[in-house]
Amino acid sequence: MNIADFISPERIIVPLVATEKKAAIEELVTVLTKSMGIKNPELVLASVLEREATRTTGVGHGLAIPHSKCPGVKNLSIAIGKPSEPIEFQSIDGLPVFLIVLLVSPPEQTGAHIQALAKVSRLMTVDAFRSKLKAASNAQEIYDSICKQEKLLDTASV
Repeated sequence: MNIADFISPERIIVPLVATEKKAAIEELVTVLTKSMGIKNPELVLASVLEREATRTTGVGHGLAIPHSKCPGVKNLSIAIGKPSEPIEFQSIDGLPVFLIVLLVSPPEQTGAHIQALAKVSRLMTVDAFRSKLKAASNAQEIYDSICKQEKLLDTASV
């Protein structure tokens, strides 16, 4: 699975207007639901916030992956936001996040959902990749960095 297959520069916001967790999630849900033609953005937002309330999705390394399986979503869908300043996300390492990857999928696509979560987490373990994302000043740079890093990982695993 390649994350680049599920995103486009139009679904990457640099910088996010939001300065706190809930507003950042709302901003990303809005972008995602508009770009994917999802008819009930309120349901998606409620689903993501409900999941976030059970346990933080701030996974460390400056990354948060708010996610949910939600009826009304037809396919795995991803939006990415980079705030102008890191946002407090109650991350497991105690550090604020500089990148938020919103991931939603239909309830019946558990496998794809888990694969996407794992792939994003794996990408973010690469120090040089995280540095490129931190330095990125626009959506295209983030998109290109993801594409390049996925190719490097795919080549390394062959």
